Amino acid sequence: MTHQTTFNETIIALATPSGMGSIAVLRLSGENAIEIVNAHFKSKFASKDLTKVKSHTIHLGHILDGNRIIDEVLVSVFKNPNSYTGENVVEINCHGSIYIQQEILQLFLENGCRMATNGEYTLRAFTNGKLDLLQAEAVADLVASDSKASHQIALQQMRGGFSSEIENLREQLVNFASLIELELDFSEEDVEFADRTEFKRLVDKISHVLKRLIDSFAIGNVFKNGIPVAIVGEPNVGKSTLLNALLNEERAIVSDIAGTTRDAIEDEIAIDGVTFRFIDTAGIRETEDVVESIGIKKTYEKIDQAQLVIQIVSAENIAFNDEILKQVQNDVKSLKENYPTKKLLVVLNKIDLLDSEKLEKLIDQFENCIALSAKNNVGITELTTQLTDLVNIGALSNNQTIVSNSRHFEALTNALKSIKEVEKGMELNISSDLIAIDIRQALFHLGEITGAVTTDDLLGNIFANFCIGK
Repeated sequence: MTHQTTFNETIIALATPSGMGSIAVLRLSGENAIEIVNAHFKSKFASKDLTKVKSHTIHLGHILDGNRIIDEVLVSVFKNPNSYTGENVVEINCHGSIYIQQEILQLFLENGCRMATNGEYTLRAFTNGKLDLLQAEAVADLVASDSKASHQIALQQMRGGFSSEIENLREQLVNFASLIELELDFSEEDVEFADRTEFKRLVDKISHVLKRLIDSFAIGNVFKNGIPVAIVGEPNVGKSTLLNALLNEERAIVSDIAGTTRDAIEDEIAIDGVTFRFIDTAGIRETEDVVESIGIKKTYEKIDQAQLVIQIVSAENIAFNDEILKQVQNDVKSLKENYPTKKLLVVLNKIDLLDSEKLEKLIDQFENCIALSAKNNVGITELTTQLTDLVNIGALSNNQTIVSNSRHFEALTNALKSIKEVEKGMELNISSDLIAIDIRQALFHLGEITGAVTTDDLLGNIFANFCIGK
């Protein structure tokens, strides 16, 4: 999708979700938005000309199709440039009847408006300098946020914290780039305008900041999409019961028959503002059942995708059988060796079947261990607390810039590659014209993030993912 929009047209769309509700909001934007609404609006208490009212005011009245009243509405007027899009904007608050929504929409489509495309209001805001591209994308993330963490990241980016950090780096790099470009004009005179020592300090600083932002993507991406947690273990140790206890609902089938879970079952829960995606996997064991074997294969795939792994063990089984205990310890060791980057938590389930002395001895056998009874809902709070402790939310708590958008991550990675080439060129003392090429590349990739550098295809891909009313 490519946006080739003529911004002299007035657009209209429903800004609230489609369907029936108590109220609905229709939004118009464009040079003639106020005049178009004014031609079909009659104030309830006094004759009002919407074109002459003050900006950021609300007016009660009726929307008329000729002499026919469609609905009693509240009309909000926002005059350019002090509006979301930077254009004249009118928002009509009507009753939530689908019939009323469609009647008002059709009225204005027949009288000077056209339907807005996906994300066109925010595209106009970007084009008119009300938002940079990074902030515009944060609007979509804010609308889609479903946890405190994802909301906080989107809000921080929309306020411009990330943008100002990128623009500051870019501005400093532009200053030095201009001095190096100037040297090229005097190349025959062998003149240096850019202080190489100071330039190296700047490049080191930019490299450090880019690395920090790139590293933050590992946190930001999971905060935005939810932290995947794989619940693994042998059949009948209580994986499905634990999932049901965490979700406080009967989400997974629980049975005494080994191998009941044949496929991965997923669901989400917010804990302390962070979304966790719990995945109940098929029990890992030797089996000749073809369907169960496929489920076990999927278990290993889910472990690959997970950030955290809960190894659940039946406390009853290992308390009375040293051989099973040793096997479980080997399983935990194997998980740590095969997935060294995963955070592993051992959960001893069915503790209601043991006395306290035996339980304490078992807990000592494992590192990073929680004891609980999923069936009796004992120890679940301690488990959720431990899960949040294992997640690095320090950067979020300290309001640091966190990258959560894969497009930004790619641009930052490319910018860092170019900066590394600049560093390499300075170490080898190569000519200024070659260094200038790498600097231009770094500037290009930094500009991609905020929209200082754009293409129609890039804008099309970004704004096509917005809802129509935004």
